[in-house]
Amino acid sequence: MRLIVAVTGATGSIYAVRLLEALKTERVSVHLIASKWAERTLHQEMGLTVGDLQPLYDCRYEEDDLAAPVASGSFLHDGMAVVPCSMKTLAAIAQGFSENLIVRAADVALKERRKLILVPRETPLHAVHLHNMLTLDRLGALIMPPMPAFYNHPRSIDDLVNHLVGRILDHLGLDQHLAPRWEGPCSPPDEGLD
Repeated sequence: MRLIVAVTGATGSIYAVRLLEALKTERVSVHLIASKWAERTLHQEMGLTVGDLQPLYDCRYEEDDLAAPVASGSFLHDGMAVVPCSMKTLAAIAQGFSENLIVRAADVALKERRKLILVPRETPLHAVHLHNMLTLDRLGALIMPPMPAFYNHPRSIDDLVNHLVGRILDHLGLDQHLAPRWEGPCSPPDEGLD
């Protein structure tokens, strides 16, 4: 399996790092695009550089390299995730404004009908954000905001991060062992019924 992972400057670098770690354990070929602001946010939030992530990806492209293979529909891949996705990037994808490689690769994923997962990081949301998300949903993108789930009784930030990344892996068609699945309450069968 071959996937594109793009990282923007929105807060939430930990989601991108955890996704890259999970994809490495699944032996997925990862093609990484990190914006210059992603590099700043990664350092601010986690004390890491994109170079520190080198063991977790197979190829890396600069955000201004519109000649990169991932900019072409002839580059075959199984999906793309933008984690986290800034509202600027989301708006550019929604409007087809391919000003950089992240947006161009996402535009290609849409036109080629490949999986595109966007993890927007912003709150609160206003009408333009919501309109852009609705536009992208209608175009076939999956909008997956990092909203925490509490039914599994998370005990740490890692538990919350793992839940979202596990859901991303589900939608990419990969096994996930990061977070337990909802089993629902189990009621004993009614006694006396035939």
